[in-house]
Amino acid sequence: MDISRHVEELQDQLVESTGLAGGQAAEIARQLSRSLDASLRMVMLEVLSEAAGEITAELAPGSVDVRLRGREPEFIVTPPTPLEAEARVTGAAPASPADYAVDGRATRTTLRLPENLKTKAEAAAAREGMSVNTWLVRAVATALAEQATPTPMPPENSGTRFTGWVR
Repeated sequence: MDISRHVEELQDQLVESTGLAGGQAAEIARQLSRSLDASLRMVMLEVLSEAAGEITAELAPGSVDVRLRGREPEFIVTPPTPLEAEARVTGAAPASPADYAVDGRATRTTLRLPENLKTKAEAAAAREGMSVNTWLVRAVATALAEQATPTPMPPENSGTRFTGWVR
């Protein structure tokens, strides 16, 4: 997403608003607007991050993350896994961290991982284009959904009995 035109628009509006005060005020406004470039970008990134958080809360178990690439934000949309989507449709198990919270808010947990496991989790999250936190939440939700789904037992007379020798 290119936010440069939005930053430039804000800078132009600042300069225009000082036009009535004279040339010196307009020049000061131009200099100020250039120095505010990084601050304007940071504020816009914070707004986009808040919006992504709100969208994620509504989209769960999918998610939307905002990443900064160079000077521009980039949205990463992660759809739910097939298991999560099925659990959501069938109501088999909660698929979102918000589903486990009494008041709908996520909580903070400190997790200590061996370095090699942390490295593998980071690599898996990167392959799926999501944050490590989102990947870990999905892994826990998937594991809990699998526990909640009973493994079907074959009927007693299923005809799957074999006898003999195997070499």
